[in-house]
Amino acid sequence: MATDVKERINLKEINCEKELTLAVIGGKWKLIILWHLGMEGTKRFSELKKLIPHITQKMLTNQLRELEEDQLVYRKVYPEVPPRVEYSLAPYGESLMPVLKAMYEWGKNYGENVIWTDGNREFMCR
Repeated sequence: MATDVKERINLKEINCEKELTLAVIGGKWKLIILWHLGMEGTKRFSELKKLIPHITQKMLTNQLRELEEDQLVYRKVYPEVPPRVEYSLAPYGESLMPVLKAMYEWGKNYGENVIWTDGNREFMCR
């Protein structure tokens, strides 16, 4: 598993720990997936898809695979017909929750004081 991560994340392009962190959790969807799993607990694929309506099925599958490969998310397959698969945070994923909560609070404060100063919010996060 660690070899797969090293192949996907080009370590020759990483200059410091900040860049490694961004290489692992960067992108449009990973933080959102981690947020939902951290705040709402274990979810099935279809539940995550409903929570993130603009993500494609292919992208959600890809992002979940990478998060699992990076040891941030657990994937549990139940031996049922049809198969049931659930996703939950692994310990490294759980360790990111204080960071994600701080980012949420920063975004909320920034939005209220810079973006939506007229009180007219254009979107609501779930």
